[in-house]
Amino acid sequence: MGEQTYKLMIAYDGTRFRGWQRLPGGRSIQGRLEEVLSEIFGQSIEIHGSGRTDAGVHAAGQVASFRGPMYDRDKLLAQLRHRLPEDIGVLSLDYAPERFHARLSAVEKTYCYRIWNSPQPDVFGRLYRVQIPQALDQEKMRQAMALCLGTHDFLAFCSNKHFKKSSVRSLYRFDLEAEGQELRFLLTADGFLYNMVRILVGTVLEVGKGLREPESIVSLFSHCNREEAGETAPAKGLCLMEVCYEHSDIRQK
Repeated sequence: MGEQTYKLMIAYDGTRFRGWQRLPGGRSIQGRLEEVLSEIFGQSIEIHGSGRTDAGVHAAGQVASFRGPMYDRDKLLAQLRHRLPEDIGVLSLDYAPERFHARLSAVEKTYCYRIWNSPQPDVFGRLYRVQIPQALDQEKMRQAMALCLGTHDFLAFCSNKHFKKSSVRSLYRFDLEAEGQELRFLLTADGFLYNMVRILVGTVLEVGKGLREPESIVSLFSHCNREEAGETAPAKGLCLMEVCYEHSDIRQK
């Protein structure tokens, strides 16, 4: 029986995981998926995610791919849903072209970062939103966000001090939505560096708190110095929303 490439769409609550990437002795999304798939197929299965979310980061639309023996799609989906823990959910499973690769084939990713902007306790959202009690200047934050759009060297927004590859990325979208006491930052790019979303949000939040001016963003792209950018925002507010394999309309805006 021949092999087949499979494409999974996955949601997970990252609270109790050390991140996507398989780690020895650590609870990871990749590791748990590979354990279950290997049990189902009766052989070792290696799965590839569209990106490696950090410890505590969530996903509503992570995409993963793997190669394995031909298996009935509906039965495989049912098996995965039955065997996986409650905090990992397979939303869909499809047969994919042989050369499809969840990471290498991706052209856009969208993340959402959530803030609870209130001194009131965030009882029901505390695992998925970061609380900031003081008022934030949303207009200044939007000014700073607009300066981030476009194609830049985002090295100042990368936590990997030994990053050797190109750190140039194209940020197509950086929006702020406000609904009651919740603020949502939405970012879409052709790719993200390690901790790039969390550092961008942390820097913009410093603008909102009056700790830096919006125009300070410009020098970060020319200096490429991580120490000049803002703090890395906490992991729990971040969620991978969507991975696209064709360019969306937002790229044209």
